[in-house]
Amino acid sequence: MDVDKQTIGYELLFRDSPQNSFPDIDADLATIRLLSDHILTTKQDTLGDLIGFINFPYQSLIDDIPSLFPPSKMVIEILEDCPPTTELLNVVKDLKQRGYTLALDDFVPSSDWQAFLPYIDIIKFDIRSVPIEQARSFILRMSGSKMQFLAEKVETMQEFELAKQAGFDLFQGYFFSKPEIIQKKALDPSMLTVIQLLTEVSKPELNFQQLEKLISRDVTLSYKLLTYVNSSPSVNSKILSFHQALVYLGEDRLRKFVSLVALAANDDSKPDYLYTLSIQRAKFCQLLAGKISAQVSSSHAFLTGMFSLLDCLLDRPLEQLVKEMPIDQVIQLALLEKRGALGGLLVLAKALERAQWAHVEKVGNKLKLSQDDIFAAYDQAMVWTAELLDVHTH
Repeated sequence: MDVDKQTIGYELLFRDSPQNSFPDIDADLATIRLLSDHILTTKQDTLGDLIGFINFPYQSLIDDIPSLFPPSKMVIEILEDCPPTTELLNVVKDLKQRGYTLALDDFVPSSDWQAFLPYIDIIKFDIRSVPIEQARSFILRMSGSKMQFLAEKVETMQEFELAKQAGFDLFQGYFFSKPEIIQKKALDPSMLTVIQLLTEVSKPELNFQQLEKLISRDVTLSYKLLTYVNSSPSVNSKILSFHQALVYLGEDRLRKFVSLVALAANDDSKPDYLYTLSIQRAKFCQLLAGKISAQVSSSHAFLTGMFSLLDCLLDRPLEQLVKEMPIDQVIQLALLEKRGALGGLLVLAKALERAQWAHVEKVGNKLKLSQDDIFAAYDQAMVWTAELLDVHTH
């Protein structure tokens, strides 16, 4: 993210089936496979206009693998275990000349890398191994350059603020998932409406009357719904009533629209990634619910994923929020205690987001889900969310 907490890109992590763990495969082969699988096939669906940060091990750089891909929208990360040889320096100069963006990953200041710095665009500091203060003095020394600095492993809002003050431009980590708790009396009405709407659209059978009642309660929602429907190329005559709009959209698109409104009702001080992630989790949990057992309701699964980041979005403890919302006991147990099949799905989603492949495998086995099903659902959820955001931004 940038200093305004806007998502600018993603680091693409390699996984290998069936082990789903990195060590069983040569790092260079991993990079090549990631590039061919992702950039050539699904990048447009999932990253859209965002940047992909990709790790390149030594040999793949020497073999000029990056040149198979266009320089735009890609950052070449030179891994920390690459030796700073003359051969590598020549490659770096050449890539820079051809317009590629270059980053040094997990950088630790040393004279060995001095010759590389004029060609580097981004320096990544892991603030767990190079403290923010130490990084600050390096950033100050480089103040005349056009280089950007990225703080990795930022885990709290406080670290984000400190890194920002130290002169970092970009930030990566899980700080968005640790809420800053601020005492508030109650949920504001519009947020409550959004939550009630989400509860409604997650039911297997939609109650149009109830939805109409909720939407007409909120001016911005009503406006957004009518604008959304009327902007569709297939609408011949203008749709003026909610009921008409709801019927026209049909169930699937209506569910999408309401999730989208939840996104659009966001608070600007929050990273947009939070909204994206909660919707992606919702879809992921929903897709896998049916595969676990007939007893697991897909609408419950959708809500579990959707609400799993509510504490971060509203800066209130999850326990408090859950008590205020009309949600089912099984969802409460999943959210607060990670219990039951729904709790398992939530744990699985988090492990995937953090590329903890061994944990993904363990939880998957417990839920009797195949690795193929898990990753297929994850990819599908990402594409679905990307499409939703595409509607939102255009």
